[in-house]
Amino acid sequence: MQSLVIVESPAKAKTIQKYLGKGYKVMASMGHVRDLYSSKLSVDVKNDFEPNYTVIKGKEKLLTELKDAAAKSDKVYLATDPDREGEAISWHLATLLGLDMDQENRVKFNEINKRSVRYGMDHPSKIDIDLVNAQQARRILDRLVGYRLSPFISQKIRRGLSAGRVQSVALRLIVDREAEINAFVPEEYWTLDAVLTNPPSKKQFIASFVGDETGKIKLTNEQETKAILTRLEGAAYRTASVKKGVRKRQPSPPFITSTMQQEASKHLGFTAKRTMRIAQELYEGIDVAGYGTVGLITYMRTDSLRISEESRAEGNAYIRETYGDKYLPDKPRYYKTGAGAQDGHEAIRPAIPALSPAAAKGSLSPEQYKLYNLIWCRFMASLMAACVQDTVKAEIRAETPGRAGYVEFTASGYTVRFDGYTVLYDNSEDEGEKKALPELAADAALKLRELRDEQHFTQPPQRYTEASLIKALEETGVGRPSTYATILSTITDRDYVEREKKTLKPTELGTAITGLLKEKFPKIVNTKFTAGMEADLDKIEAGGYDYVKMLHTFYDEFEDTLDKAKASMQGVKISLEEDKTDIPCEKCGAMMVVKMSRYGKFLACPNYPDCKNTKPFVVPQPGACPVCGGEIVSRKSKRGFTFYGCANYPACKFMTWDRPTADVCPKCGKTLFRGSRGGGVKCLNEACDYTPKSKKTEEENDG
Repeated sequence: MQSLVIVESPAKAKTIQKYLGKGYKVMASMGHVRDLYSSKLSVDVKNDFEPNYTVIKGKEKLLTELKDAAAKSDKVYLATDPDREGEAISWHLATLLGLDMDQENRVKFNEINKRSVRYGMDHPSKIDIDLVNAQQARRILDRLVGYRLSPFISQKIRRGLSAGRVQSVALRLIVDREAEINAFVPEEYWTLDAVLTNPPSKKQFIASFVGDETGKIKLTNEQETKAILTRLEGAAYRTASVKKGVRKRQPSPPFITSTMQQEASKHLGFTAKRTMRIAQELYEGIDVAGYGTVGLITYMRTDSLRISEESRAEGNAYIRETYGDKYLPDKPRYYKTGAGAQDGHEAIRPAIPALSPAAAKGSLSPEQYKLYNLIWCRFMASLMAACVQDTVKAEIRAETPGRAGYVEFTASGYTVRFDGYTVLYDNSEDEGEKKALPELAADAALKLRELRDEQHFTQPPQRYTEASLIKALEETGVGRPSTYATILSTITDRDYVEREKKTLKPTELGTAITGLLKEKFPKIVNTKFTAGMEADLDKIEAGGYDYVKMLHTFYDEFEDTLDKAKASMQGVKISLEEDKTDIPCEKCGAMMVVKMSRYGKFLACPNYPDCKNTKPFVVPQPGACPVCGGEIVSRKSKRGFTFYGCANYPACKFMTWDRPTADVCPKCGKTLFRGSRGGGVKCLNEACDYTPKSKKTEEENDG
């Protein structure tokens, strides 16, 4: 007989199997095995919101295999991820496999290494039904909102739309920010800088105007600025005071889910979805030379800043050996986890602190290495000594002979006395005051080299990026770190938001949806209301709130609001400019409109049902077809993937996954394409043998 251990993924199963060895069989459930029916509400609202679960389509064979393995085992352990979703998966598995809910068969691993796996197996617990109920409540809430609200907005705006409990709030933040930008009225202001030297030194430094003897002055126009410049004609400059000090900069704490997503977005250009996928791979286990298959980081869905004393000691040992004792603080640094955070897991940290990114690099893909390096450096830096800076701030007065009063400038800067943690990791966004000032003394005469006056205008608030939106969601308590990646991918995949470089801009469709929800369902898109629901889910998880009562409190009011919205918008249809085109219908001459199907956008005649003409929706691309010279357009496959083809299809059947560019082949003159899986450009003209040089080769030739 053997013991069966069920985890979520094959990679995790492979890693854990290595640690447990003979006597254990580790299998993967491939995520959830049971869920609400996708084709119907699946929640009995009249019977205390009883959920109606079914085995997920395609999982029937896997479930049979799990049942057979369980029947042949003397013990079954459920080792799914240590969070709400993982607990729910274990509960569903226990139900389907007929396991005793009072058995201590639930195993949790915060990290995947031999020590943690053995400890988890030696300390099993019962399934936490409060955690399961919190997940069920969230799932039912999302289903109620999605299945009741989505048909309404689809009927009023466009077929196939969806509204979500949290995604709608995220979309509103983006839409409201765009409205702020559009309503913004720039205000003029001026800056005035003095370029000075401190004789006999010729080193120049800059001092900025702040006011005069009456106090601070804000320059709002050219006239005010010219008046100050007139006062400064013939003025003598001297240091009125020099203040020197010492400043300590402390490192940032180790990552939690949201900060990891933010930093990966800012510094690596990763989407939240991509970051979480890579982090999952690092957590579940990778074959590292010299270590074998091992999990490289702790569990990546957490909002706790706590770290184990064992990992602290291992990190300190590495710092001491690599950098020396002076790079460790006088006493250990402990970070306080934010209010309302779940403290079930440690912060995200390397599972083996001694395994540096450089040592692991050869075993990792480029993206795995980049994220592991970010996590490892952030954790190590959090253990290190502060950066010590010598600061100086000088008040400088310009006085004109024979004239009372003075004009005041200030100059500040710093030098680094001890680099501390910044030798390894520095994510500071403070770009000011970085230049060191020359040695200055009080009441010293200075020499003016130049006065620089410049006009400016205040700037509108910036659009959200993934990083700043995640930060906003976290600060307002909307959603949970584990949901941010899904939220962001949903609103972009559904064309409610489009990306402009790294920023998120609402489409007309996204703006229309938000406007409708704000008018008819103000609570659904209210950040405080949604954050309150998240707090209620946390109470359910802690065993302090009945989840059925919570659902009743929400749904009774929601249903009433929905009925009123339907009544007030009887026969109303919201028209979008983006749905209109200048493409005439070949059959009746009307201008075709954009419609949505399960496979994406298509063009249809607005005179339906009298005219039923439809045609594919395509987007023109740069370049020309390498086969016939026709226009290249992008299309969507039935699975939602973008491909590129000739607009003359079916007469010309050219098609490629590679993206066309505006560049042409230097050999044959036809359009160059960029590989869909990265890499350089290529010529797709079959008669051309052009092979582009790699960037490295070009640099070598240039050298």
